[in-house]
Amino acid sequence: MPNIYTPRQQRILLITSLVIIAGFIIYGLRHYATAFLGAAILFVVFRPWFHKLTTEKQWNKRLVTVLLMLFSLIVIVMPFAVLSGLLVDRIQEYARNPNQILDLVKQLEKATGFKITTEQNIRQMVTQGASFASRQVPLILVGTLDFIVILGLLYFTLYFMFVEEKAFVKGLQRYLPFDQKTLNELGESLKNNTNANVLGQALVSLVQAILTGVTLWIFGTPDPAFWGMIAFFMAFIPILGTPLVWGPAALIKFSQGDTGQGLGILLVGVIVIINIDNLLRIMLAKKMGDVHPLITLTGIVLGVPIFGILGLVVGPLLLSYFIVLMHVFERQNRPQRVEIAADETPIKQRVAAKAAKSDE
Repeated sequence: MPNIYTPRQQRILLITSLVIIAGFIIYGLRHYATAFLGAAILFVVFRPWFHKLTTEKQWNKRLVTVLLMLFSLIVIVMPFAVLSGLLVDRIQEYARNPNQILDLVKQLEKATGFKITTEQNIRQMVTQGASFASRQVPLILVGTLDFIVILGLLYFTLYFMFVEEKAFVKGLQRYLPFDQKTLNELGESLKNNTNANVLGQALVSLVQAILTGVTLWIFGTPDPAFWGMIAFFMAFIPILGTPLVWGPAALIKFSQGDTGQGLGILLVGVIVIINIDNLLRIMLAKKMGDVHPLITLTGIVLGVPIFGILGLVVGPLLLSYFIVLMHVFERQNRPQRVEIAADETPIKQRVAAKAAKSDE
């Protein structure tokens, strides 16, 4: 019995069905997007190590994969999770007892001579800030079940990406709408952007956080370890970053009459912390690729509302990927534009010739 659909209709219906099913899948897994994104990021970061150990050293694939997973869990995932949890606990503590924040605001008002806001508004802002911070923490910190599901899905995906790496890469090459040369360029660009956004930015933020914490400790600022943690997350924000931490600390020292300590914090912040940021970014840009500060800032604004604290990394990364894909699209369509222009040239010449004859 013949099919009632034409080949064109069958093709359209097939594509429509795929899009609808894919939409349901994405919608169902939307809460676990961080697991898949995390697996992809770790795959790109650890792939050179994987190749070195499996190809040059001839180690077993599964053994290398398990070792890399353990390394990432101990060195990256757990410290970030613990750091985020401690940060939120401390912010909630300030929300329950905002008197410390009120004292700081009063000291800033005394130092600057400006009335910032009322006590009631400050208490409300502290409470709202604690609630916002709690919502931005990754789901793995909210409950045991979310922790197990997201972390398990992340490492389950990462395991098969490494163990079946050849099949995974061939699948990407087969289904992505790019030729082999473009795929190679795209892979290199994505690797550089991932390294710059993940490894580079994390390293810069860690160094700045340590310097900020040590500086505040040297000059007698209370709770320097906590403010060092704040500086780590703030350092992801271009230009503003750590000055949002050590700047108010210096103003508070001035308001307390500790001019020498306040001046010391400002000098170290301006001369050392800011310049070490610029120096590290220049050094890392040569090795890992340069990412414009505007991309980083826009990516953070985009990523934090969607992915929480992980958006500090994932947001700029997705924006960088989008720009890379736009460049690939432009490069692939350039030959077609040249061919179209070449085909249109004889037509334009004939039209111009006819117009010239009619004028005669």
